[in-house]
Amino acid sequence: MNVEEVPQEGNITLEGHRKGVYARDAEGHLGLVASRGWEAEEIVTRQAVEMFDALTATARERVYAGQGSPLEYHMYRARMDIPLLAQASGVWQWRVRRHLRPEVFRKLPLALRARYAKALGLTPAQLDEPDGLD
Repeated sequence: MNVEEVPQEGNITLEGHRKGVYARDAEGHLGLVASRGWEAEEIVTRQAVEMFDALTATARERVYAGQGSPLEYHMYRARMDIPLLAQASGVWQWRVRRHLRPEVFRKLPLALRARYAKALGLTPAQLDEPDGLD
């Protein structure tokens, strides 16, 4: 993409901020150019946010029904999925999936809960508190 072709349509999800996009200048050098975004990007971002909002609501219901762990709720609330939470916390994906089960989550050691909490931007107490769900 050339510098003149960088989209400047505007993207409401960027909330007035700009983001960097790589483009070629007139001399053919690749450089960072400020972009206000474009409509297609906004549509996709909104769809992703709506999907995570729906997953969060479902996870909240599952936690209160005893079918899911608070980790599942907090994972979706932070707009993460299993691969992303696994990467952020340094826990294998198969273990993250297992820890989404309430009976397994209850038995997690404090050190592992602290890793999850740090990855989610919470304290271990916030991660454990199903009543603290917002």
